[in-house]
Amino acid sequence: MPCLGALDPVIQDRLAKLGEWLKKLGLPRPNILISSPENRRFFSGFTPTDPGIAESSGSLLITPRRRCILSDPRFTLAAKEDSPGFEFILYGGSLGRAIAQKFSLSSVLWYEPKYLTVSGLMDLAQNLRVDLEPLPKDLSDLRLAKTDSELTLIKKALAITEEAMGRLWENLAPGWTEGQAALFLDSAFRELGASGSAFETIVASGPRAALPHAEPGDKVIKKGELVVIDCGARYQGYAADITRTFAAGSLKDWQKKIYRVVREAQVKALEALGPGRTGAQVDKVARDHIAEAGYGDYFGHSLGHGVGLAVHEGPSLSLRETRQLPVGAVVTIEPGIYLPDQGGVRLEQMAVITEDGHELLNHDRHFYDF
Repeated sequence: MPCLGALDPVIQDRLAKLGEWLKKLGLPRPNILISSPENRRFFSGFTPTDPGIAESSGSLLITPRRRCILSDPRFTLAAKEDSPGFEFILYGGSLGRAIAQKFSLSSVLWYEPKYLTVSGLMDLAQNLRVDLEPLPKDLSDLRLAKTDSELTLIKKALAITEEAMGRLWENLAPGWTEGQAALFLDSAFRELGASGSAFETIVASGPRAALPHAEPGDKVIKKGELVVIDCGARYQGYAADITRTFAAGSLKDWQKKIYRVVREAQVKALEALGPGRTGAQVDKVARDHIAEAGYGDYFGHSLGHGVGLAVHEGPSLSLRETRQLPVGAVVTIEPGIYLPDQGGVRLEQMAVITEDGHELLNHDRHFYDF
């Protein structure tokens, strides 16, 4: 085995927690293959330089004796700089063949079932003479509770996002296209120090505001329309995610009403947010308020989700989430009302679960008081 550099203390701590987690699962010294881009980065520090190909740019293999990054020639230097405590193994084509050539595995190889394709699993099966077993729990559970250093990076990503949103708030006017508004935000993120957008910016105006995930296009924003804008910057790997709804001029009463109902639902959900509550319980608070106002059929998505290295990660704030929210988890609260062929409103805040409730991470005041 080659001489390796010292492990980063943060990575060392995360690997120790991984070992404890595996022991609790009854897997004290396993061979584990990590394919998720976020988990790969979390446990090694390895950061591929091209986000467009991050999904296929490498895997971690951790055995009782070795810690390895397996990737292709594009990322040799990045792996050595990001992860000096890991052995780098260059391969092209077959991951299974590369593992077979470099390792003598004599026991089960555990893998992440959500992140290994059928073809990838077949490749491993054809080349390795060991049993392949899916990990019985999601490895990303170890990323639910954020450390202070992670929280600092999320807050920085959010501060950049809010500053960019504030600039747009001051400038957006009828006559802009949705695409121009999205470009304005994406450019501002980079100008303010972000590595880029954490996800494709959503800008949807008028009737298109009733589409929760509408892609910005050439549509011109017209006077009297609602404009839903969902965006987030990424800073040193960590994401932010907020949504604001702009009023392009004077609004009709029905537009003001659904905005008011959504804002009230958000405030009520935030009041209910804290440890000991489940995602389903908090979701129900907002959903019930919207239903009581007569718009229950027009709120079709979950109330929120976790944010970290992935813009959508656990825990979920949905009617299906029965686990209690863990202290340290960063979540969004984003109720919405979407009226087909008319328009919609969504408002999104970020908060971290604390011992005695939650801390609201947002500092902007880009809301209307209708």
